[in-house]
Amino acid sequence: MKTDKLVNLIIKFKYLIVSIIPIITGLLLFLAIEKFEFDANVRIWFDKESQIIKDYDNFKANFGTDETVIIAFSDDNGIFNHKALSSIERITQRLWQTKYIARVDSITNYQYVHADKEYPDDILVDSFLEDIKNLSEQELKAKEKIATTDTQTKNLLISEDGTTAVIMARMIPRVTEGNEEYFILENAVKKILDEETIKTGYDYKLHGVPIVSTEFIKIAKADSGFFTPLVLLSVLLLLIIAFRTLSGGLTPLLVVIITFVSVIAVMALMGFKFNNFTANLPVFITAIGIADAVHIYSIWLFARKEGLNNELAIKHTIEKNFYPAFLTSITTFIGFISLAPSVVIPVKTLGITTAMASILAFLLSIVFLPALLAIINPKIKKGDKSEVNELEHPAYAKKYSSFIISHHNKILAFSVAVLVICGIGLAFVKVDSQGIKYFKPQTDIRETTDYIQEKITGPLNLEIIVDSQNSSGVKNPEFLYMVDRFYKDFYQAQSKVKHIRSLLDVIKRFNQVMNADKSEFYTIPNNKELIAQYLLLYSLSLPQGMEINDKMDIDERLFRITASVDIGSSSENMKIINWAKEWWSTTPYSVNISGQNAMYTYMEEDVTKTLIMSISLALTLVLILMWIAFRSFKVLLISILTNAMPIILVVGVMGWLGIDIGLGVAISGAIILGVAVDDTIHFLVKYNQAKSEGKSFSESLEYMITYAGSAIFFTTVVLSVSFGLFLMSEFAPNFNFGVVTAVALILAFLIDIFMLPSILAIVDKRRK
Repeated sequence: MKTDKLVNLIIKFKYLIVSIIPIITGLLLFLAIEKFEFDANVRIWFDKESQIIKDYDNFKANFGTDETVIIAFSDDNGIFNHKALSSIERITQRLWQTKYIARVDSITNYQYVHADKEYPDDILVDSFLEDIKNLSEQELKAKEKIATTDTQTKNLLISEDGTTAVIMARMIPRVTEGNEEYFILENAVKKILDEETIKTGYDYKLHGVPIVSTEFIKIAKADSGFFTPLVLLSVLLLLIIAFRTLSGGLTPLLVVIITFVSVIAVMALMGFKFNNFTANLPVFITAIGIADAVHIYSIWLFARKEGLNNELAIKHTIEKNFYPAFLTSITTFIGFISLAPSVVIPVKTLGITTAMASILAFLLSIVFLPALLAIINPKIKKGDKSEVNELEHPAYAKKYSSFIISHHNKILAFSVAVLVICGIGLAFVKVDSQGIKYFKPQTDIRETTDYIQEKITGPLNLEIIVDSQNSSGVKNPEFLYMVDRFYKDFYQAQSKVKHIRSLLDVIKRFNQVMNADKSEFYTIPNNKELIAQYLLLYSLSLPQGMEINDKMDIDERLFRITASVDIGSSSENMKIINWAKEWWSTTPYSVNISGQNAMYTYMEEDVTKTLIMSISLALTLVLILMWIAFRSFKVLLISILTNAMPIILVVGVMGWLGIDIGLGVAISGAIILGVAVDDTIHFLVKYNQAKSEGKSFSESLEYMITYAGSAIFFTTVVLSVSFGLFLMSEFAPNFNFGVVTAVALILAFLIDIFMLPSILAIVDKRRK
């Protein structure tokens, strides 16, 4: 036997193997424990040389940051009462004193441009609300009318109906965006709001880039901390039930645990960080690592029950499983390593770690698991045969073979019909996602997002930076006329745009006030010097910290327009971004759309498409390797059909139901492909082994189901149940990943167990 020498070495050094591998794993974990880190920053999704990152850095250099904490609350009787306004004033003042906050904007400190009542020729710029407690009801009503109609405040700082207010606190520009500052800021703001809630009874809502980022981290940690042990526990229980022995649960699971602990430790040592995309890597690695271990243990258990002694059973299982396990590990490695060249770090991380896991799981299953079995020598059956004869196939194998031979034509007809119906659904599939919709509707952050969108304005900010092409060009009337046209066209063409703001509003307001506050003068003056005077007067009148250098650059060439947009899918957001870019492309000016929300839009679409393209490349490489291994185009065609079919079925159904492919579904594609290919290889290798020994088709099916069927069935049950646990996740990609993966793995098993042998039946008849 070719594997005898390997088995003899394993048995000879079994104590060394079983002791040294856990020691090495523990050492890796010890070295890596302090390097485990979560990172929800948008930068991790882009290469350092990415133009998107460069544009964002330029935006920060010229205008500061767009990282803003948003606080919203409502009063059904209207915000313009002493209690609500006093609360806004207190929160505004305390936020100014909060660490990491550079500027705070609210309805109370909004810099209102107006004429002095006593001296109408004098223009004043001061806080909109002062000495709130002494304002009469009549004065409050007058202020409310102004606030709910002024374009600079309506649907930004206060809702049009006057019942909801927003306070915006912008962070200081930072050299690097870190998560620690987000958590410090969130805790400080929550402390302020908790004290305000006690005083006022209002329900304050918290939103913004820092808050969304901390929620991403918290939910990733919570899911990985909950689902990883839960999946491992479910795997243990299911294996114990399947094999009806404690060793049947513990020994394969130990292989999985050593695999993912070692791989994740190496990942941390290599400098890769966890994020919502990679937080469940232990679960992914479980899916990859469990298959080989289950195959090794199931055939060992079968041999022991047939009466072989422990050492001979180990040799028998290695002989039967070495080649298919090696082949499946190589195909999985090739499949996932195709993700490694990606410039998107989380995708690269997924590719490298899962590829490493496939090889390590194979080595542990072939070396560590047999050594462990040789030491513990579980007592399965008293009879100890000292030689291997042809083991008797179980009764279910003969019934299965008979069923396939009798019904293979019906099975194929049914399979083709289902494939065609689901295949039509592929035409309706869209690759789409939206970051905030990753949170399920019942989560706080999602409820807050929906609340802000429903009550006052769009929660998504797009930073539109227009280049006027000349120094001081932002003061040219021709340029500002174009900005004004963009305002009107943008509102009209894009229903999701709820508010647009820039220095244009200030200039038009100054012009109106300078002309007796008549509404017809809320326009752009046709005089560059006058515009410059308006901006200078406004700038000199502003209190410290509320300068206009966040609205235009130092050379007065770049002009910042901020648009508040309703939450939509990544494709909807991209349509808005592309519309704005196309609009400005027809003018003498150029535009760039940046900010973290725009970056997430670019990221979501690009990452999902990149992952799908990488999976397609992986499938191609795997099929090439399978052709090399089997040297048969028939086998290659069979593999293409059986491995692609579960993905086609699931995605086709998604198309019929109108469910978009997002990150969760795209990730599941990699796992489905890996497991489906492994199952197909195990079946085909066993079938070819039987045929090469001169067995009939019926006997080959019995051999195939005996030596591969049980293990594949156990693996499918274990993984589908384990991934099904993600239905409890509040993170939508994890939920979608669990549903799609569990369903697809069951379909892959049914295809391999029924459709594959039915195709082989046709091939066998034609061969004869």
